[in-house]
Amino acid sequence: MRLPLVLTVAALALSGCVVQGPTTAPAPVPQVQPPKPAPDAAVRSNARVVINREMAKRLPGANVAPYTDCVIQNATTAELAGIADSGATGASDAVASIVSRPSTTQCIAGAAAAAKTAA
Repeated sequence: MRLPLVLTVAALALSGCVVQGPTTAPAPVPQVQPPKPAPDAAVRSNARVVINREMAKRLPGANVAPYTDCVIQNATTAELAGIADSGATGASDAVASIVSRPSTTQCIAGAAAAAKTAA
């Protein structure tokens, strides 16, 4: 019978030793920002618009998207940035230069063949 009394007294004595800290507000939850597009993606997107326009001038009425893809795949990032910055005014020579490359020509030929078999 003494043991429960001793344990109760010990528990009461120890409960007075616990230090209560001041209450603090919870840490603010950081706001998650949506990811920004990579600069390369923005350059490619702007260049795609300009290249599509140039290809449409050369191939009126055709679906030029596959040909534009070939030009973009075979251009350097610096070339794409130049095309995107030049807009419609100076892109013609840059696009022609990229189209004249053997790898671009092969890509365009493959895209044209695929378009013929799909039609």
